Amino acid sequence: MRHNKKINHLGRQASHRKALLANMASSLVLHKRINTTVAKAKALRMYVEPLMTKSKQDTTHSRRVVFSYLKDKKAVAELFREVAPKIADRPGGYCRILKTGFRQGDGAEMCFIELVDFNETYTKEVKAAEKPKTRRSRAKKAEAPAAEGAAVEVAGETAAPAKKAAAKKPAAKKADAAEAPAEKEA
Repeated sequence: MRHNKKINHLGRQASHRKALLANMASSLVLHKRINTTVAKAKALRMYVEPLMTKSKQDTTHSRRVVFSYLKDKKAVAELFREVAPKIADRPGGYCRILKTGFRQGDGAEMCFIELVDFNETYTKEVKAAEKPKTRRSRAKKAEAPAAEGAAVEVAGETAAPAKKAAAKKPAAKKADAAEAPAEKEA
């Protein structure tokens, strides 16, 4: 029975496992996305998410604690300078695991583990989805420009842009007429 056995040992001794997770965590922080097995990704997520929570407070103590886990100055600097400001308002869940299939050699289940706030494809879709849509019938759309035209004629201030737009149309026709003889000569 496996009661209260929450840590996946990944088939390694404790020192090897700590070194593996520290290297993977620093790679994840530096590259924002790495390819690994699902078992290692789940163990890495448990390892790196508390460090990201710790990085929200930029104090000397929190930097030293994070450095004791990551053991890489560049990764610690990247975590506190670039990653922490982006995840400041997120209450947790900083990593995403996307399964990609099975490895050819041994059939191990592979995946990408990435930082949630650094994937532009997902963040762009969320911003586009937030824009509210209005529903109008075609008849109302046809009436709306006519109503705007009547308002332009009534208000003297709004009539000036309409006159400018009318003045631009003949200029465009003259430009088209000037291009037409040049095309005939060629």
